Amino acid sequence: MYCEKYQAGECHSCQWLEMPAEQQIELKQKNLSLLLPFLAKSAYQTPVSSPQKGFRNKAKMVVSGSVEKPIFGIIGSHGEAVDLTGCPLYPDDFLAIFNVLKPFIARAGLTPYNIERKRGELKYLLLTKSQHTGQFMLRCVLRSEKKLEQLKKSLGWLQEQLPQLAVITVNIQPIHMAILEGEHEIFLTEQHALREEFNRVPLFIRPNSFFQTNPVVAASLYQTAREWVRELNITSLWDLFCGVGGFGLHCAEKNTKLTGIEISAPAIASAKLSAQELGLQQVEFQALDSTKFAVHKADVPQLVLVNPPRRGIGKALCDYLANMQPDYILYSSCNAQTMAKDIEHLTGYQIAKIQLFDMFPHTAHYEVLALLVNRK
Repeated sequence: MYCEKYQAGECHSCQWLEMPAEQQIELKQKNLSLLLPFLAKSAYQTPVSSPQKGFRNKAKMVVSGSVEKPIFGIIGSHGEAVDLTGCPLYPDDFLAIFNVLKPFIARAGLTPYNIERKRGELKYLLLTKSQHTGQFMLRCVLRSEKKLEQLKKSLGWLQEQLPQLAVITVNIQPIHMAILEGEHEIFLTEQHALREEFNRVPLFIRPNSFFQTNPVVAASLYQTAREWVRELNITSLWDLFCGVGGFGLHCAEKNTKLTGIEISAPAIASAKLSAQELGLQQVEFQALDSTKFAVHKADVPQLVLVNPPRRGIGKALCDYLANMQPDYILYSSCNAQTMAKDIEHLTGYQIAKIQLFDMFPHTAHYEVLALLVNRK
């Protein structure tokens, strides 16, 4: 894949851009096998590849430059602004939206935030696309509410130019630090979530909830989990760190008792909406800390599904699961190193299947799904 900014040395986010896709996957598979040296080759399933360009459904843009000539992208190593609106990782229709957002910023008087001077209002633009509907969510991260009314006055013009912007919000992030977003979200549209759909399972993307950035590979990941779980004939499962419920909703059958736990209340609201649309009756989603929820339970379901952040599930939850011994653990991870450490603490289990998903092409990162079976 050719990238002008990479060739010019202005952006190195894709460290492996010059490496053939097949070689990238080979190196990732080798890395995974080195982390699990005890695992038999027969446990490994064929890695799932990704499109090499246009695969991202989300852009996170630092806004710099001036109100008349804003620049969307990153700040380079020497403090220079780098325009990434033409990044080949984004679908083609992202560029058309960015081109309209530039005059909108001038209309709304949203002065880009200057890090050195600590002046200005507009810090970031976050743009997310639903591949199912073609609609977008736009989030403007501002330092304060100072320009909010001025922005609202220009909103009609923006919506007329870009009717595909179904969800528009302002996020307030007042802190002078490299923090992407704040806690205060202001909705400027009646619609508060993007509808997405993977494998006929409706999912809803809200501003403050995690959602996979590579929909093609994410759909394959969820479908694989569904197929593996169906072979187990289980009737009860927990989906811990469940996000918007993608894994649990794919794996639950009509008679399956599903409990989904996630710390983010907006994500849980999305999961409940999906479960209702699917007509699942024995489903409960709660906005709680996954570890605290689990370790106070006196019994466990047949299957515990975990999809933790990069830090892994941690020793406390590992110890609890190793003690309670559910029949199966399905572990999805974006950090195989912490997953491998967790598996060391999950005594009494062996990996029956493991599969690599190339969720992040042109980088050393990848997603992995592992099915752990109780040895008893």
